[in-house]
Amino acid sequence: MLGIDRNAARSTWTVALVVALLVLVYLARTTLFVFVLAVLFAYLLSPLVNLLDRFLPTRARGAALALSYVIFVGVVGFGGFQIGSRVAYQAKSLSRNLPAQVEQWKNQPADSSTPGVVSRYKVRILDELQAEISKRSSDMFASAAEAGLRILTVASGLVYLVIIPVLGFFFLKDGRAIREHILSLVEEGPRRGLLDDVMVDLDALLARYMRALMLLSLAAFTAYSVFFSIVGIPYGILLALLAALLEIIPTLGPLTASVTIVLIAAISGSHIIAVIIFLVAFRMFQDYFLSPLLMGRGVELHPLMVLFGVFAGAEVAGVAGAFLSVPALALVRILYLRVQKAHARVPVNPPDRVFQ
Repeated sequence: MLGIDRNAARSTWTVALVVALLVLVYLARTTLFVFVLAVLFAYLLSPLVNLLDRFLPTRARGAALALSYVIFVGVVGFGGFQIGSRVAYQAKSLSRNLPAQVEQWKNQPADSSTPGVVSRYKVRILDELQAEISKRSSDMFASAAEAGLRILTVASGLVYLVIIPVLGFFFLKDGRAIREHILSLVEEGPRRGLLDDVMVDLDALLARYMRALMLLSLAAFTAYSVFFSIVGIPYGILLALLAALLEIIPTLGPLTASVTIVLIAAISGSHIIAVIIFLVAFRMFQDYFLSPLLMGRGVELHPLMVLFGVFAGAEVAGVAGAFLSVPALALVRILYLRVQKAHARVPVNPPDRVFQ
């Protein structure tokens, strides 16, 4: 009719819907990222909730949730008070003393404690560092209007810090109901079984991944702060916190933290060779022993694939893309394995999961 092929029209309509969906996802990317962070926060807190739910006499999940949030707020508040004041003092001292220390180190002759490669390129590195500091400072204090916009940006970030735990509360409270509702959207049969298997594997993946990130960050903060305290590196707590926060970004985060720590140690006149030896030894321990032990099975991705995902994610979506690259690639792996099993007509029993 009218020279329009029905199959071609159906295909065109499907493509238009997919494009519209992608555009909608792009426009709502900030909101979607907040919801993803809320889901990850829920997985981070779920072990404590499940533990309290198991031992509370009332067996009420609401009471376990409330008590978990009280414990979480108490721990974060206590840690923020104990560490935050020292971090703020060291950050203020670093910003005040860094320009003079950079200039002093730039004009200082090389000695035996400084590696040759650092001495050879330190003038170039410091020129770039000074230019970046000057650029960021001029950007930050260019005008009162820009400063006001930055304050509003910080305020919106603080709002997200409140929204994410609130959304996480609902995910923890109604997670089972949400899962059942998603399964009910698919008819009984192999497709529902496939969806159920994928959701179970994804649940295990995110739970293990978030637990591993928390423990890796805690291990980094403990090791760095203890070593910096022993060696006597200035701004030790600040640098240890920076390393712990960047630990959540695969590859790029630890590399950025290591470069920053080496530069600060060199500028402040610390034992840079000892710092480099410690960084190499800790990365070997973290990457080849602790991380595989905590991640376990599931995030079995080749290092080249992880590097590709991190760089591609950072290029597409910045820090958020780099942070989500590994779980996204692991999800693709889960889907591939499950679809491959489904096409091979291999029976999948409930205990037979990708994660044992």
